[in-house]
Amino acid sequence: MAARAWFRAGPGLKWLWLSLLVIVFDQITKEHFLATVPVYGRIPVIEGFFDWTLTFNEGVAFSLFGDGGELQRLLLSSFAVIVSLVFIVWMGRLPRRDRLSAIALALIVGGALGNVIDRIIHGHVIDFILLYWRTWHWPAFNVADMAIVGGAILLVLAGFRGEGEARGG
Repeated sequence: MAARAWFRAGPGLKWLWLSLLVIVFDQITKEHFLATVPVYGRIPVIEGFFDWTLTFNEGVAFSLFGDGGELQRLLLSSFAVIVSLVFIVWMGRLPRRDRLSAIALALIVGGALGNVIDRIIHGHVIDFILLYWRTWHWPAFNVADMAIVGGAILLVLAGFRGEGEARGG
């Protein structure tokens, strides 16, 4: 009974299918680019703006902390799993009407776990989308990264809308 005090299987958990969808799509796309694009190769999609590429990220966003080796990979993966578990518990506690927060958390969980799978299987995260314009370029990213960023944006929007407990949950 005490364990159930911190977790309840609320309606927000029904969005975990979205997390699974993100993970599957992320892994399928990464395997496709591993098989079809040479490492650090570039295939123009929209000339001067968008290329497919294949790069490996040893660290976190923008390759920060990318030189820490095996211990760092273990710590990054453990952190992502712990945050994902916290977000799943949060999803379970959301009121039914707080769909936007549930979707946001599901996207973040799917993205985080998609990148954890890469770290476990390959030792690094596989990135394959490159945006650039003239001398500016964004660091390469992947489907999991898009899900994390999209989920974070939706979570902020949900906060501005005052969903969930802020409205009396």
